[in-house]
Amino acid sequence: MLTYTALQDRPREFLAATGLTHAEFARLLPAFATAYALLYPPEQTWEGQPRQRRAGGGATGTLPQMADKLLCILVFQKTNPLQTMHGLQFQLSQPQTNYWMHHLLPVLQRAFAALGMAPERDASRVATSPLALEGGPAMAIDGTERRRQRPTNAAQQREPYSGKKKTPTEKNLLLVNEHTDKVISLGPTVAGTKHDKKAADEEEIAYPTHATLDKDTGFQGYEPAGVLTQQPKKNPKARS
Repeated sequence: MLTYTALQDRPREFLAATGLTHAEFARLLPAFATAYALLYPPEQTWEGQPRQRRAGGGATGTLPQMADKLLCILVFQKTNPLQTMHGLQFQLSQPQTNYWMHHLLPVLQRAFAALGMAPERDASRVATSPLALEGGPAMAIDGTERRRQRPTNAAQQREPYSGKKKTPTEKNLLLVNEHTDKVISLGPTVAGTKHDKKAADEEEIAYPTHATLDKDTGFQGYEPAGVLTQQPKKNPKARS
């Protein structure tokens, strides 16, 4: 079974599995424990009903330690496995894995928000976001695509189909601070067929004053007001 104790002395494997160093994990754990207690008070059952006996009574759960709960949701978010495969690592059945992912994800989101590490979901607030201003407003924007289940309805199959990826996909725009490598903003989920520039235009991101923005060719023509954009160009081929 994969546990925090098993990875405690294996920093490389721990970073690969969770995306965090031990120091970052230790910083996140208290906020995660606080968020867990707020969302799931110990005097209530998982269903939100008053407990008939004190917390901790009865059979020991599969993830009794808070560090193992945090490890479980971090590994799932980092590696994105099938629920059955993720359950094998933590000795959970597929239904149990499904339950724990829905149970723990809101806790993780609240913990990140409490630490000021959650990306903005409202594009109008990017200009004043501490994540954007940390180290100076130097940013990079890109569209990220991920595969999704293919719709069974033939008429609905065209909308998510990405010619670039040759598969049905969904897309989000990410805005990243180039000084800290932290995600500043996470855009809404759109179909993979939507062009990056069109998605950026519709999102109407409010950028900080004197910001710089690195972009790729997918954002050709995207020139937000007051922002210095930079786009790499191919070197001309040498002529013989």
